[in-house]
Amino acid sequence: MHRTFIVFLLLLSALHSKSITPVASIKVSGLVSDFVKDGNSLYVATDAGTVDIIDLFTREIVEQIKLAPLKTVMGDLIPARVHSVDRFQGKTLLVTSGISAYRNVWIHDGKTLNKIIGEEKHLMAKRAFFTHKGDVVLGTFGSDVILYNNDENYKLYDTQISESTMGGMALSQDKKKMAISDESGTVRLINVESSKVEKTYSSEHVDNIYSVAYSKGTIITAGQDRRVGVYREDKDAYHIKSDFLVYCVGLSPSAKTGIYSSGHDHHLQLFNTKDGSLTDSLVGHYATPTKIMFIYENALISAGDEDIVFFWNINK
Repeated sequence: MHRTFIVFLLLLSALHSKSITPVASIKVSGLVSDFVKDGNSLYVATDAGTVDIIDLFTREIVEQIKLAPLKTVMGDLIPARVHSVDRFQGKTLLVTSGISAYRNVWIHDGKTLNKIIGEEKHLMAKRAFFTHKGDVVLGTFGSDVILYNNDENYKLYDTQISESTMGGMALSQDKKKMAISDESGTVRLINVESSKVEKTYSSEHVDNIYSVAYSKGTIITAGQDRRVGVYREDKDAYHIKSDFLVYCVGLSPSAKTGIYSSGHDHHLQLFNTKDGSLTDSLVGHYATPTKIMFIYENALISAGDEDIVFFWNINK
């Protein structure tokens, strides 16, 4: 009965939805891998070996963090792709490609770029975040979660969370909990300080979960099975069916509004997390969106397999 009601709401809401176009866009140095907001700035990681720093008021690139190019065995120079970026207390955390299959982890303090973990450690870091204490928590493709004290240069723990390949990672607003997905279709909520798994969610997906978003106790997931999973504290979980692979999701700060990549036309679909009802669509991407983030309750940024960052206002 509950699922029948959700289907009815989806059909009803589709009749009243509208298409929203970007309020602005900006070309960046390369294909966008990741981004993070800090204050009035947006830090955009690219495959060109740079982090472009954008002023959110002027929507212009005002500064860059540049990585030295890598030299291949043939002597060619190639960019060190930046896979992940995070910010905390004036510092920027980066995960970049190494010349081997392994990756490097760096901290930029505003002036100097310091390598804290080199590729010689044979670490396949997928993403890295600062914790609320300023330590670094890493997730690897093998679903290892590592808490690293970058001041003393040692691991506080190294825990394998799952036997499956890691999908997405997302921190809570207070940076104390992390949601992790994997290719089995499971999401785990862990305590960042201890690596203890506090909750496991596995009811809404039957295949790989590409990415997760986490806010105010709500988790939403993007699945290869063309589903968007929604898990809320003390509420029944549910999923929304899409007509295409769902590569990315986002949640508003209040967790009342969700968004996911939708369809062959590269649209983004907004929905009400309370009941799963679809609202407006965001139209304007040229390629498949792979990253979405709310920067305010009614403002978003997104990027895909392209060198453009899009800005959206969902109050239009």
